Amino acid sequence: MAKSSETEHPVKAFGWAARDTSGLLSPFKFSRRETGEKDVRLKVLYCGICHSDLHMIKNEWGITSYPVVPGHEIVGVVTEVGSKVEKVKVGDNVGIGCLVGSCGSCESCCDDLENHCAKQVLTYGSPYFDGTMTHGGYSESMVADERFIVRWPENLPLDSGAPLLCAGITTYSPLKYFALDKPGTKVGVVGLGGLGHLAVKLAKAFGAHVTVISTSESKKKEALEKLGADSFLISRDPEQLQGAMSSLDGIIDTVSATHAVAPLLGLLKPNGKLVMVGGPEKPLEVPVFPLLMGRKILAGSNIGGLKETQEMLDFAAKHNITADVEVISMDYVNTAMERLLKSDVRYRFVIDVANTLKME
Repeated sequence: MAKSSETEHPVKAFGWAARDTSGLLSPFKFSRRETGEKDVRLKVLYCGICHSDLHMIKNEWGITSYPVVPGHEIVGVVTEVGSKVEKVKVGDNVGIGCLVGSCGSCESCCDDLENHCAKQVLTYGSPYFDGTMTHGGYSESMVADERFIVRWPENLPLDSGAPLLCAGITTYSPLKYFALDKPGTKVGVVGLGGLGHLAVKLAKAFGAHVTVISTSESKKKEALEKLGADSFLISRDPEQLQGAMSSLDGIIDTVSATHAVAPLLGLLKPNGKLVMVGGPEKPLEVPVFPLLMGRKILAGSNIGGLKETQEMLDFAAKHNITADVEVISMDYVNTAMERLLKSDVRYRFVIDVANTLKME
């Protein structure tokens, strides 16, 4: 008979979990493994709420195993380290993003691209090497191999910095890989949510000319005046789209709902790149001829490796880039999920775990 989540490991733990496709989160007792020789244990201070958390708790991607403790934008303070840990020490502030494991020996892992490893272990809802399921940062503690721990820059705020561990690296990595990080590059950002607002900030820090592409006129002022975008397009306005045809070197598409791709391809210059980083639950319709005419690229990108994640955090600290957040208590999390579903947040919820998670 399989052991319960509460008894499968020796260290007691507590958090909030979803138990079925309703996605309703409630207090949950479980357990975590002992600190191994290469492990880092931390007290969770803050955890961002990612849109993928919403998909996962409702099993909208069809991969959820219940009960699931979400959370992969985790900032905490180290409370214990294994005997062979060299990266951090007790008392250090650290982060854990979307991964807590990989094979460590494949080509991707050897190239510091653990996010492409076929045996990657997600921070929550994923089988670990010992056969147990991983649980995320909506909890009072975490333990992970030091390879999957990132050092927290001293001048980077803990709460508003937490979303960088997913939303930040998700947008930083494609900007770098697809050479959209050069000064003067014309970059479009589709959607102005948790991912989109960070894409704008990062692209501007690289020196790009940034165009926000949105369905909502109401976001124009904030995009231009607060986030520093250079221009704004309403994606439902054919005249605006026509006027911007063949004007962009690349587009970062952050939208996680089903939407039209063809108009975006029209905005690209020849050899332009449309990079998808959102995760719509239904397939998108992609016309081929707009790709053929101009040798355009439709690509995808998913987070980044640990080396690049550390690089991104250091870049963000240097340029004073953080997420715009609304800090909430743990008992508000279900309301936050309802608001997230309606895009009623500017632009990321962050749970104050350390001060509001009440042990029961």
